[in-house]
Amino acid sequence: MNIKKSHSLTAVFAAILLTLSSVSCGKTENVGRISSDLVSGVDPEQITTELPLDSVSEATTEPVSEDKVVHVCAAGDNLIHYSVYKNAEQYALEAGEGAAYDFAPLYENVRYIIEDADVAVLNQETIISQSNEIRGANGGALLFNSPPEVADAVIDLGFDVFTMANNHLLDFGAPALEESINFWNEKARENDLTVLGAYLSEEDSNNIRIREVNGVKIAFLAYAEHINGFSIPADSPLRVVMNSEEDVIERQIREASQKADAVIVSAHWGVEDTNIVSDDRIELANKMVNWGADVILGCHTHTAETMEWIERDDGTRGFVYYSMGNFICAQTDNFNLVGEIPEFDLVVDGETNELTVENVSCVPTIIHYDDGNFSNMRIYPYSMYTPELAASHGIPYAIPYGTYNTFSWDILNSIIEESIPEEFRDLDR
Repeated sequence: MNIKKSHSLTAVFAAILLTLSSVSCGKTENVGRISSDLVSGVDPEQITTELPLDSVSEATTEPVSEDKVVHVCAAGDNLIHYSVYKNAEQYALEAGEGAAYDFAPLYENVRYIIEDADVAVLNQETIISQSNEIRGANGGALLFNSPPEVADAVIDLGFDVFTMANNHLLDFGAPALEESINFWNEKARENDLTVLGAYLSEEDSNNIRIREVNGVKIAFLAYAEHINGFSIPADSPLRVVMNSEEDVIERQIREASQKADAVIVSAHWGVEDTNIVSDDRIELANKMVNWGADVILGCHTHTAETMEWIERDDGTRGFVYYSMGNFICAQTDNFNLVGEIPEFDLVVDGETNELTVENVSCVPTIIHYDDGNFSNMRIYPYSMYTPELAASHGIPYAIPYGTYNTFSWDILNSIIEESIPEEFRDLDR
């Protein structure tokens, strides 16, 4: 562009604007006409062909709003068996700092994935009731109550949303559940957490948890299929919403979708120890998505299961991970030792404010222990695991013996290939 001509034109238009301003003050005879004195010596074509158009455009067009993006990750059942907390006890002893338990080494290998997320969601499968004995299904009874140090470890790891709706809520009765809810509510106040799935009252269960991250409001909901045959006493105000209460679930999801930009549902469901997705779960997942759920995070089966897009009647879509499997456990069937860490982005369009779920993926994880005593237990992402580690896994020697207690690199990969579709499989993370 000819800089001098641009400057001269700028002066011309300043004069024009001044004249028009005078017209607006009462000199109506000049409306629609430009004095020849103002354009003397200027080629009229330059007025239309050499204007600094960029500056005119900038003055008349509002800047386009940027998209808002939230990167989310999640993990499945944080299942604290006896041998899990005994490992934490040994790690604390080795650290020599006087703590009773140190769970951090169990999770350390996946820390970078959790910390990288804007929001990290964990299914806390076991209660924490400090007035009851610590249990982890030892002695044959499937009863769980975990040390409070578990909470400190996973909070430090980077999780900030904890779902509690699961089948072990009443393992030590309603008073222990109430104590566990109060424990997590206190942790939430101290650490800016979002905790849901088990509630102190009906009113509290209808208080939809919404967390705002990067300008995006995300609503969290959580439901359970059963509570191992137990039930909350009739005179107790405690509340857990069950999967069978579809009228409540529909109402809450629709309300959440009105109040928030995105809705994430934790669904505790399915048949344990299988990677086959039952028809009733597919049906409920489709209902949830059409009611307004954007992502469903499945738990409970202790196995990694498939995942898929679900298209709504209006053409938009949500995503379901049918089961993330175990995050940590001390089980002795090989399929129980492979889990999933889902990752995805929630994107709010800067112009339309419409939400989409993008960059959906899944990181396979492996729970490893060295011998039949479950020694040196820790979680690995697939990218850190090796054929040598697989060959040295302690599962063939662990008691009680599992039905599928062999392990190898080929077995690991076959479990992953059967459970996680290739298009979503992230083996390099």
